[in-house]
Amino acid sequence: MKRAISKSVRFLAPMALVIWLAPAAFAATPGITGPTFNLTAQQAFLNQPDGEAVYSWGYGCNGAPTGFAPTMPNQNCPTMQVPGPTMIVTEGQTVTVNLLNGLPTAAGNTSILFPGFTVTPTGGVAGLLTQEAAPGATVTYTFTASAPGTHPYYSGTQGDLQIEMGLYGAIIVLPANVPGNCESGYHALNATARGAHGETDFRLAHAAYDHPGSCYDREYLFQWAEMDSRIHRQALAQVTALAGCTAGTMGCSLNVQTEPYHPAYFLINGRSMPDLMDPNFAGEYPHQPYNANPHMHMGELTLVRTIGQGRWQHPFHEHANHVRILARDGNLELSGSTTSVTYTSGLTGDAGAPGRGLAGLLMFNTDTTPGESFDGIFYFTGRGLNWDPYGHHPGDTADPLASLSCTPDGNGYNSSATAAINFMEWCQDHNKPVQVNPFGDVPAGGPATLPDPNVFTNGPWYSGSPYFGPDANLRATMPACTANALTGAATPGTNCTTLQPANLQLNPANERGWAFMWHSHNEREITTNNVFPGGMLMMMLVDSREFVIDESM
Repeated sequence: MKRAISKSVRFLAPMALVIWLAPAAFAATPGITGPTFNLTAQQAFLNQPDGEAVYSWGYGCNGAPTGFAPTMPNQNCPTMQVPGPTMIVTEGQTVTVNLLNGLPTAAGNTSILFPGFTVTPTGGVAGLLTQEAAPGATVTYTFTASAPGTHPYYSGTQGDLQIEMGLYGAIIVLPANVPGNCESGYHALNATARGAHGETDFRLAHAAYDHPGSCYDREYLFQWAEMDSRIHRQALAQVTALAGCTAGTMGCSLNVQTEPYHPAYFLINGRSMPDLMDPNFAGEYPHQPYNANPHMHMGELTLVRTIGQGRWQHPFHEHANHVRILARDGNLELSGSTTSVTYTSGLTGDAGAPGRGLAGLLMFNTDTTPGESFDGIFYFTGRGLNWDPYGHHPGDTADPLASLSCTPDGNGYNSSATAAINFMEWCQDHNKPVQVNPFGDVPAGGPATLPDPNVFTNGPWYSGSPYFGPDANLRATMPACTANALTGAATPGTNCTTLQPANLQLNPANERGWAFMWHSHNEREITTNNVFPGGMLMMMLVDSREFVIDESM
């Protein structure tokens, strides 16, 4: 399966838009709930796509957590994971984190910093930046969750080594007051559409902040980091050599060189491509429970939570659209007056809302700066493609999905048909064929029919179907194309497409969406040990409405 995934990726860079071949697995934003968290720092090995198991340190749960959110099968909180457990709290709560140092004795003290919060530590021993837990001992941190949004946490002890080894994680603070407009307009219609197809709501909240412009329909968390395996091998060798030494005695400490820095592994949520597309809590990654495989439907606003957890800045590029930045480090980017943020025609943020409007940039690259977090909104509607992505053509009476109607609302979208697969279709492109005269054919019906240039360009792993839905390949061959479906005239070749030669790989029946690459724009970082594809590369899958996005997987 991973071999197939790897091969399929080879044509993504020039195309950006493809029909995906992968099995169904989803991301969401899984975490543990508090407001009291009992964590431990321990050692384990992280599995990588090249077969390596990299010695690492990470935070984990010291006993069963209070709870999980959202509810998923097979969810767990091991004693060591990278990134550490995502801690989910609500604005205004008093948060208590008890940290037990379970690292090897030679690793010395450890700690946690919570940037952006006023923290009161108790117990432990004094460190350079905060109170630390000595080997086998515990320290407690208490603070008020004063700022909604996405925040990092990481070791405040010898950060060049301990953060590199994996001691980092995320804390998500949900707003205490969710704006009322999150239950109205397109957000309400999207919720109705998901319910019509049996989808469960896996959002942690309906808004990222106490602001009417921060409503969203789906959410995903991405933590970007890198690993220099030389550092990890040195740490393992020294920990092994010093096993059994007594803490605080001469020589019972590590001396790992952390420079020069040459990372070979580039991680999102502790995994590299293609591992990050496997399910959350997959058994083959016992210490890397979180994946990075976002899905959405057309017309949904997707909240992108991102944290730079490593040493390097990574140019995070989301194909298919820019990302509207809502906030950085939990601080909303606000204008000086009430304004309306419009994501696309009809998808409006805080129109008519009291207070200050949002002023975040639309960004082509949402750079992930070390130690910085941002929240942003991504959307995709298919507006302006100039062809019908659902393959509608009213002349096809054999396929009822091919002749669905599209009734535009005031913004041009099919928003009244919440149970239809083409809910939120951009009606201006309804019934438009993707190829009026297939450009792989000689227009005059000459002596030769040439192979389609798309097949030449994209290779035999191109699925050939430009349409959404389980019957996409049937629509791609357009059985009614011997007559012009728009005019009824019997014109062979008109309103047809040749994009499905019979010898090409068909998509699995349960996944007929479009995949857009989301990846680092530093090409070296989309490799694993210099082998492509790998590293910081994932897919945003835009699915047809009849494909149920089950984020419990």
